[in-house]
Amino acid sequence: MTTIVTSATIARPRPFAGKLLHAALEAAERGWPVFPLVPRGKKPAIERWQQRATCDPRRIRRWWTRHPRCNVGISCEPAGLLVLDLDAAHGRVPEPWARRGVAHGRDVLALLAQLAGEPDPVDTFTVVTPRGGEHRYFSRPPESRLRSTVGERGRGLGWHVDTRGPGALVTAPGSLATVHGVPVPYTVTGDLPVAILPGWLVSALTPLPPPPLEAAPPSPLPATSRRVTAYVQAALDAEYRNVATATEGHRHITVFAAAAACGELLGNNWISAAAITQHLTDAARRHLGVADFDRAELSRTIRDGIAKGRKHPRILTDRPAPPRGRARA
Repeated sequence: MTTIVTSATIARPRPFAGKLLHAALEAAERGWPVFPLVPRGKKPAIERWQQRATCDPRRIRRWWTRHPRCNVGISCEPAGLLVLDLDAAHGRVPEPWARRGVAHGRDVLALLAQLAGEPDPVDTFTVVTPRGGEHRYFSRPPESRLRSTVGERGRGLGWHVDTRGPGALVTAPGSLATVHGVPVPYTVTGDLPVAILPGWLVSALTPLPPPPLEAAPPSPLPATSRRVTAYVQAALDAEYRNVATATEGHRHITVFAAAAACGELLGNNWISAAAITQHLTDAARRHLGVADFDRAELSRTIRDGIAKGRKHPRILTDRPAPPRGRARA
Protein backbone atom coordinates (compact mmCIF):
# COMPACT_ATOMS: atom_id res chain seq x y z
CA MET A 1 0.00 0.00 0.00
CA THR A 2 1.40 3.33 -1.04
CA THR A 3 1.19 6.20 1.45
CA ILE A 4 0.38 9.52 -0.12
CA VAL A 5 2.20 12.34 1.62
CA THR A 6 0.40 15.65 1.53
CA SER A 7 1.02 19.02 3.15
CA ALA A 8 -1.49 18.07 5.83
CA THR A 9 0.59 15.07 6.91
CA ILE A 10 3.85 16.96 7.11
CA ALA A 11 4.53 18.18 10.64
CA ARG A 12 4.73 21.94 10.74
CA PRO A 13 8.10 23.13 11.99
CA ARG A 14 8.07 24.59 15.48
CA PRO A 15 10.91 27.10 15.56
CA PHE A 16 11.13 27.14 19.35
CA ALA A 17 10.46 23.44 19.94
CA GLY A 18 13.46 22.04 21.77
CA LYS A 19 14.80 25.43 22.81
CA LEU A 20 12.45 25.65 25.78
CA LEU A 21 13.36 22.10 26.83
CA HIS A 22 17.02 23.12 26.60
CA ALA A 23 16.30 26.20 28.73
CA ALA A 24 14.60 24.05 31.37
CA LEU A 25 17.48 21.55 31.46
CA GLU A 26 20.04 24.35 31.64
CA ALA A 27 18.30 25.94 34.64
CA ALA A 28 18.06 22.53 36.35
CA GLU A 29 21.78 21.97 35.80
CA ARG A 30 22.38 25.12 37.85
CA GLY A 31 20.42 23.52 40.69
CA TRP A 32 17.23 25.53 40.11
CA PRO A 33 14.04 23.42 40.25
CA VAL A 34 11.83 24.16 37.23
CA PHE A 35 8.24 23.59 36.11
CA PRO A 36 6.12 24.54 33.05
CA LEU A 37 4.55 27.97 32.62
CA VAL A 38 1.82 28.74 30.11
CA PRO A 39 3.13 29.37 26.58
CA ARG A 40 4.46 32.92 26.17
CA GLY A 41 3.32 33.71 29.72
CA LYS A 42 4.37 33.81 33.37
CA LYS A 43 1.57 31.81 35.01
CA PRO A 44 2.10 28.21 36.16
CA ALA A 45 0.76 25.61 33.74
CA ILE A 46 0.46 22.98 36.49
CA GLU A 47 -1.08 22.85 39.94
CA ARG A 48 1.05 22.60 43.11
CA TRP A 49 4.03 23.94 41.18
CA GLN A 50 5.99 24.69 44.36
CA GLN A 51 5.88 21.03 45.36
CA ARG A 52 6.37 19.63 41.82
CA ALA A 53 9.24 21.84 40.60
CA THR A 54 12.21 19.58 39.87
CA CYS A 55 15.78 19.25 38.66
CA ASP A 56 15.13 15.68 37.45
CA PRO A 57 16.04 15.67 33.72
CA ARG A 58 13.75 12.71 33.01
CA ARG A 59 10.68 14.46 34.36
CA ILE A 60 11.70 17.71 32.67
CA ARG A 61 11.98 15.92 29.31
CA ARG A 62 8.54 14.35 29.81
CA TRP A 63 6.96 17.71 30.58
CA TRP A 64 8.44 19.55 27.62
CA THR A 65 8.01 16.64 25.21
CA ARG A 66 4.29 16.77 25.92
CA HIS A 67 4.12 20.57 26.05
CA PRO A 68 7.05 21.91 23.98
CA ARG A 69 5.66 25.46 23.85
CA CYS A 70 5.51 25.95 27.61
CA ASN A 71 7.72 28.59 29.15
CA VAL A 72 10.05 27.67 32.01
CA GLY A 73 9.46 28.72 35.61
CA ILE A 74 12.02 28.56 38.41
CA SER A 75 10.80 28.01 41.98
CA CYS A 76 12.88 30.52 43.93
CA GLU A 77 12.57 29.00 47.41
CA PRO A 78 14.14 25.56 46.78
CA ALA A 79 16.59 27.21 44.35
CA GLY A 80 17.87 29.38 47.21
CA LEU A 81 17.33 32.47 45.06
CA LEU A 82 16.30 36.04 45.70
CA VAL A 83 15.76 37.69 42.31
CA LEU A 84 15.53 41.46 41.95
CA ASP A 85 12.92 42.19 39.28
CA LEU A 86 13.68 45.66 37.89
CA ASP A 87 11.00 46.96 35.52
CA ALA A 88 11.24 49.61 32.84
CA ALA A 89 8.96 52.64 33.00
CA HIS A 90 6.13 52.25 30.50
CA GLY A 91 4.41 55.56 31.07
CA ARG A 92 4.66 58.41 33.53
CA VAL A 93 7.27 58.18 36.28
CA PRO A 94 5.98 59.21 39.76
CA GLU A 95 7.14 62.71 40.68
CA PRO A 96 9.37 61.83 43.67
CA TRP A 97 11.37 59.46 41.46
CA ALA A 98 11.25 61.59 38.31
CA ARG A 99 12.93 64.46 40.16
CA ARG A 100 15.88 62.14 40.81
CA GLY A 101 16.22 61.18 37.15
CA VAL A 102 14.75 57.71 37.61
CA ALA A 103 13.29 55.99 34.55
CA HIS A 104 13.80 52.31 35.38
CA GLY A 105 13.83 50.02 38.40
CA ARG A 106 17.59 49.64 38.05
CA ASP A 107 17.88 53.43 38.54
CA VAL A 108 15.97 53.08 41.81
CA LEU A 109 18.27 50.28 42.95
CA ALA A 110 21.38 52.31 42.05
CA LEU A 111 19.99 55.28 43.99
CA LEU A 112 19.23 53.12 47.03
CA ALA A 113 22.76 51.71 46.92
CA GLN A 114 24.19 55.23 46.77
CA LEU A 115 22.10 56.32 49.75
CA ALA A 116 23.31 53.26 51.68
CA GLY A 117 26.93 54.03 50.79
CA GLU A 118 27.22 50.74 48.93
CA PRO A 119 28.09 49.80 45.32
CA ASP A 120 25.31 49.10 42.85
CA PRO A 121 24.90 45.28 42.95
CA VAL A 122 25.43 44.57 39.24
CA ASP A 123 28.03 41.78 39.34
CA THR A 124 25.77 38.75 39.30
CA PHE A 125 23.82 36.52 36.91
CA THR A 126 21.53 38.89 34.99
CA VAL A 127 18.69 38.40 32.51
CA VAL A 128 16.99 41.04 30.36
CA THR A 129 13.23 40.54 30.00
CA PRO A 130 11.35 40.90 26.71
CA ARG A 131 9.84 44.27 27.73
CA GLY A 132 13.08 45.88 28.83
CA GLY A 133 13.14 44.80 32.45
CA GLU A 134 16.01 43.13 34.25
CA HIS A 135 16.30 40.13 36.56
CA ARG A 136 19.33 40.07 38.86
CA TYR A 137 19.83 36.71 40.56
CA PHE A 138 21.22 36.47 44.11
CA SER A 139 21.67 33.68 46.62
CA ARG A 140 19.72 34.05 49.85
CA PRO A 141 21.99 33.98 52.90
CA PRO A 142 21.43 30.98 55.20
CA GLU A 143 18.89 31.55 57.98
CA SER A 144 17.60 34.73 56.33
CA ARG A 145 13.89 35.58 56.64
CA LEU A 146 13.48 37.28 53.29
CA ARG A 147 10.11 37.39 51.56
CA SER A 148 8.86 38.48 48.17
CA THR A 149 7.92 42.14 47.85
CA VAL A 150 6.14 44.36 45.33
CA GLY A 151 7.32 47.92 44.70
CA GLU A 152 7.27 50.17 47.74
CA ARG A 153 4.60 48.26 49.68
CA GLY A 154 5.45 46.80 53.05
CA ARG A 155 9.19 46.10 53.20
CA GLY A 156 9.53 46.73 49.44
CA LEU A 157 12.57 48.57 48.11
CA GLY A 158 10.99 51.10 45.77
CA TRP A 159 9.13 51.93 42.60
CA HIS A 160 9.43 49.21 39.91
CA VAL A 161 11.69 47.08 42.14
CA ASP A 162 10.11 43.75 43.04
CA THR A 163 11.75 40.77 44.70
CA ARG A 164 11.13 37.10 43.97
CA GLY A 165 11.99 34.88 46.90
CA PRO A 166 10.29 32.20 49.01
CA GLY A 167 6.88 31.32 47.61
CA ALA A 168 7.55 33.08 44.30
CA LEU A 169 8.67 32.11 40.82
CA VAL A 170 10.80 33.75 38.18
CA THR A 171 10.63 33.17 34.43
CA ALA A 172 13.80 31.40 33.31
CA PRO A 173 16.08 32.67 30.53
CA GLY A 174 15.15 31.20 27.17
CA SER A 175 11.43 31.62 27.84
CA LEU A 176 9.39 33.77 25.46
CA ALA A 177 6.92 36.64 25.57
CA THR A 178 5.01 38.20 22.72
CA VAL A 179 5.89 41.86 22.23
CA HIS A 180 4.06 43.69 19.44
CA GLY A 181 3.20 40.35 17.88
CA VAL A 182 6.78 39.08 17.89
CA PRO A 183 8.19 36.36 20.22
CA VAL A 184 11.04 37.83 22.26
CA PRO A 185 13.18 35.69 24.61
CA TYR A 186 14.38 36.30 28.15
CA THR A 187 18.09 36.74 27.44
CA VAL A 188 21.15 36.29 29.66
CA THR A 189 23.21 39.48 29.51
CA GLY A 190 25.46 38.84 32.49
CA ASP A 191 26.54 35.20 32.58
CA LEU A 192 28.30 35.56 35.93
CA PRO A 193 28.19 33.41 39.06
CA VAL A 194 25.16 34.13 41.23
CA ALA A 195 26.32 36.53 43.95
CA ILE A 196 25.23 36.41 47.58
CA LEU A 197 22.67 39.09 48.32
CA PRO A 198 24.51 42.11 49.79
CA GLY A 199 24.05 42.69 53.51
CA TRP A 200 22.42 46.09 53.10
CA LEU A 201 19.70 44.53 50.93
CA VAL A 202 19.26 41.70 53.42
CA SER A 203 18.66 44.28 56.15
CA ALA A 204 16.29 46.32 54.01
CA LEU A 205 14.20 43.27 53.06
CA THR A 206 14.12 41.47 56.42
CA PRO A 207 10.69 41.81 58.11
CA LEU A 208 10.58 43.71 61.37
CA PRO A 209 10.52 41.49 64.46
CA PRO A 210 7.12 40.95 66.06
CA PRO A 211 6.25 43.31 68.89
CA PRO A 212 7.44 42.09 72.30
CA LEU A 213 4.89 40.51 74.58
CA GLU A 214 4.07 42.65 77.56
CA ALA A 215 3.88 41.09 80.98
CA ALA A 216 0.32 42.34 81.42
CA PRO A 217 -1.70 43.94 78.62
CA PRO A 218 -3.68 47.07 79.45
CA SER A 219 -6.93 46.22 81.15
CA PRO A 220 -10.30 47.36 79.85
CA LEU A 221 -11.88 50.26 81.67
CA PRO A 222 -14.11 49.27 84.59
CA ALA A 223 -17.54 48.29 83.29
CA THR A 224 -20.79 49.43 84.78
CA SER A 225 -22.17 45.94 85.32
CA ARG A 226 -21.31 42.26 85.13
CA ARG A 227 -23.41 42.04 82.02
CA VAL A 228 -21.35 44.68 80.22
CA THR A 229 -18.10 43.15 81.46
CA ALA A 230 -19.09 39.75 80.08
CA TYR A 231 -20.28 41.33 76.83
CA VAL A 232 -17.00 43.20 76.30
CA GLN A 233 -14.91 40.11 77.02
CA ALA A 234 -16.97 37.98 74.61
CA ALA A 235 -16.64 40.64 71.90
CA LEU A 236 -12.86 40.84 72.39
CA ASP A 237 -12.49 37.06 72.25
CA ALA A 238 -14.53 36.87 69.04
CA GLU A 239 -12.52 39.60 67.28
CA TYR A 240 -9.27 38.02 68.47
CA ARG A 241 -10.27 34.74 66.77
CA ASN A 242 -11.33 36.57 63.59
CA VAL A 243 -7.97 38.30 63.26
CA ALA A 244 -5.84 35.32 64.27
CA THR A 245 -7.49 33.06 61.67
CA ALA A 246 -7.79 35.60 58.83
CA THR A 247 -6.56 34.45 55.43
CA GLU A 248 -4.00 36.50 53.49
CA GLY A 249 -6.47 37.91 50.96
CA HIS A 250 -8.88 39.06 53.68
CA ARG A 251 -6.38 40.01 56.38
CA HIS A 252 -6.52 43.81 56.05
CA ILE A 253 -10.31 44.08 56.02
CA THR A 254 -10.59 41.58 58.89
CA VAL A 255 -8.26 43.62 61.10
CA PHE A 256 -10.06 46.84 60.18
CA ALA A 257 -13.49 45.32 60.90
CA ALA A 258 -12.30 43.95 64.24
CA ALA A 259 -10.87 47.31 65.26
CA ALA A 260 -14.07 49.08 64.21
CA ALA A 261 -16.17 46.63 66.23
CA CYS A 262 -14.00 47.18 69.29
CA GLY A 263 -14.08 50.92 68.62
CA GLU A 264 -17.82 50.83 69.18
CA LEU A 265 -17.12 49.61 72.71
CA LEU A 266 -14.64 52.45 73.18
CA GLY A 267 -17.32 54.87 72.05
CA ASN A 268 -19.32 53.96 75.12
CA ASN A 269 -16.26 54.00 77.43
CA TRP A 270 -16.31 50.26 78.02
CA ILE A 271 -12.69 49.70 77.00
CA SER A 272 -9.58 51.78 76.33
CA ALA A 273 -7.93 52.35 72.93
CA ALA A 274 -4.69 50.96 74.37
CA ALA A 275 -6.42 47.72 75.35
CA ILE A 276 -7.94 47.32 71.87
CA THR A 277 -4.60 47.96 70.20
CA GLN A 278 -2.77 45.50 72.44
CA HIS A 279 -5.44 42.84 72.00
CA LEU A 280 -5.56 43.01 68.19
CA THR A 281 -1.79 43.40 67.81
CA ASP A 282 -1.30 40.20 69.75
CA ALA A 283 -3.96 38.46 67.62
CA ALA A 284 -2.17 39.54 64.42
CA ARG A 285 1.36 38.46 65.43
CA ARG A 286 1.32 35.46 63.08
CA HIS A 287 0.61 37.74 60.09
CA LEU A 288 3.55 40.11 60.58
CA GLY A 289 6.16 39.82 57.85
CA VAL A 290 3.90 37.70 55.63
CA ALA A 291 3.33 39.04 52.08
CA ASP A 292 4.38 42.61 52.89
CA PHE A 293 2.18 42.94 56.01
CA ASP A 294 4.32 44.77 58.56
CA ARG A 295 3.74 46.38 61.94
CA ALA A 296 3.29 49.86 60.46
CA GLU A 297 0.39 48.66 58.31
CA LEU A 298 -1.09 46.74 61.24
CA SER A 299 -0.94 49.76 63.55
CA ARG A 300 -2.42 52.04 60.91
CA THR A 301 -5.28 49.62 60.18
CA ILE A 302 -6.13 49.21 63.87
CA ARG A 303 -6.03 52.98 64.42
CA ASP A 304 -8.29 53.66 61.46
CA GLY A 305 -10.75 50.96 62.50
CA ILE A 306 -10.96 52.27 66.07
CA ALA A 307 -11.56 55.81 64.80
CA LYS A 308 -14.44 54.61 62.64
CA GLY A 309 -16.04 52.44 65.32
CA ARG A 310 -15.94 54.95 68.18
CA LYS A 311 -18.22 57.27 66.18
CA HIS A 312 -20.98 54.70 66.62
CA PRO A 313 -21.05 53.72 70.31
CA ARG A 314 -22.57 50.35 71.04
CA ILE A 315 -25.18 50.70 73.75
CA LEU A 316 -26.86 47.83 75.55
CA THR A 317 -30.33 48.49 76.82
CA ASP A 318 -31.50 46.93 80.05
CA ARG A 319 -33.49 43.72 79.74
CA PRO A 320 -37.20 44.44 79.95
CA ALA A 321 -38.83 43.39 83.21
CA PRO A 322 -41.23 40.43 82.89
CA PRO A 323 -44.96 41.31 82.93
CA ARG A 324 -46.59 41.32 86.36
CA GLY A 325 -48.25 38.13 87.34
CA ARG A 326 -45.92 35.97 85.17
CA ALA A 327 -43.31 33.87 86.88
CA ARG A 328 -39.69 34.60 86.03
CA ALA A 329 -38.01 32.03 83.81
